[in-house]
Amino acid sequence: PLETLIEDTTQCGVPLLVTQMVEYLEVFGLEHVGIFRISGSVNRIKELKQKYNQGEQVDLVNDGDVDSVASLLKLFLKELPVAVFPDNICSGLLKTFQGTEQNDNQENNLKQLLSCLPKAHQNLFQFLSAFLLKVATYSAVNFMTLENLATVFGPALFK
Repeated sequence: PLETLIEDTTQCGVPLLVTQMVEYLEVFGLEHVGIFRISGSVNRIKELKQKYNQGEQVDLVNDGDVDSVASLLKLFLKELPVAVFPDNICSGLLKTFQGTEQNDNQENNLKQLLSCLPKAHQNLFQFLSAFLLKVATYSAVNFMTLENLATVFGPALFK
């Protein structure tokens, strides 16, 4: 669970392994065509995951590649025992956005729902959102628009 990874976090309250992967992807992956859509090497992903799980130092520059690191980030999110958006928040989100018209009430409901997330989940969501917005700014090169990123990350964030 995210809460157990708190002791191994950076200043922004996000697990170190997530910040390492995002920093790597910011340097090497923003202009990579198909980032998050092309699967990485299964063996490389297993090796990197095993190193992280065993608490070993991971050198993504020498041991990783963009597709494998991107796949590992998605895998980390998918394998969280409690999704970034737990079930109780998901049902609230669905109720909030069932209507087709956007209104002030939706915005207030959304803010309230997000404030109900556990702090570790809030931190991770804010960190990932900022990163994914950055990825989307390169969509002319990497073809990952906000819609494409939502399609890829939705299942990992909402179980």
